[in-house]
Parts: sequence; C-alpha cells; structure tokens
Amino acid sequence: MSPSPLSRQDDNFFDLAQHRNVIFYHMGYFSHSIVATMAEVVKLQLEVSGVSGPTRRKLFSSFVELSQNIIHYSSDALGADGPDTASLRQGAVCITTAEDHFVMWCANPIAVSDAEGLRDKLEPLRNMSIEQIKQAYKASLRAETPADSKGAGLGFLTMARDASAPLEFAFHPRVDEPGTTLFCLKATI
Repeated sequence: MSPSPLSRQDDNFFDLAQHRNVIFYHMGYFSHSIVATMAEVVKLQLEVSGVSGPTRRKLFSSFVELSQNIIHYSSDALGADGPDTASLRQGAVCITTAEDHFVMWCANPIAVSDAEGLRDKLEPLRNMSIEQIKQAYKASLRAETPADSKGAGLGFLTMARDASAPLEFAFHPRVDEPGTTLFCLKATI
C-alpha cells in the first residue's frame, strides 16, 4: 500500500509558519539537554539569516531564559515522581520576525498559586526604564538567591534589559485542569 499524498490541509501549518515568519518553534517537553540542542539550532539559524551580533546575543540569551522558565516552573512534568524532581517539563517556545523586530513567546502550564508571584515579578518591569532595569539587574547579581527561586532570579531582568519593548504576559486558566493556568510571556527584541 503506497502512502497517501499530503492534502492541502496538511501543508497549512507550513504556510502559516512562513506567513508568520517563524524562525523557530518547539512545543513539547524541555530538558537541559533538549534546550542545549535547540540553542545550537537557534544560534545557527540566526547566523545563517545574517542577524547582527548584538541582536543574536540578545535573542540567544532570551531564548535560553524562556526555555529555563519552562524547565524550572512548568507544572506539567514527565518522567519523575513530582514537579520538583521532573527531568522533562512541557511548554512551547516560538521565535518570529515582525517588521524590524524579533518576537519571542513562551507558554507553559503553572499552578494557579504561582501566578500572583510571577505577576509581582513581571508587572514592575513593565514600568521601569532601561536604566532602572540595569540597576535592578546589578542589585540582583549582588543579592542572595531567593529561597523559592530555581535560578539566580535574573531571567526576567535579562529579558527586560534586552527587549525593545516592555515584556508582555498573560495567564489563561485551564478548564481541563483545575488549579492550573497557562503562563504566556512575550519579549520583543
């Protein structure tokens, strides 16, 4: 039996990706080794596309921060006893071009109880000047890592520092999974 030919509906994804200028997209599980491999792909794609060095560094740094956010905070874990010990976490990352900017998105499920803490970290960044963000970044480098943080607490500051517009975020409650909300974050570089 020969394989059936692809229908027009099957190429809609590729048409949509081209129309939306998608450079990179991954939806599924993330781990440190998966992110390392994806980072190499993103780096190569940006180099081949002729993106300038400073912009490439900002995009690469933000890509890593978005991916680390998924690894550290996604509530959908696979392959371990619980969300704090999981080696694989579910989420999505997308990089596109829009006019003269790059737009990066990440989305991952989180516990509803974590949403307010994220909002408290992100909302002040939206109203800070770039100079205030840089000062907050330097202060965070000198400060102790918060007990509830799985990183140095610099990820959002790094993205805000590198972005050309305020970070955007939203929480979308998941009807199919009470107690879980979809955390979406957008950075324009």
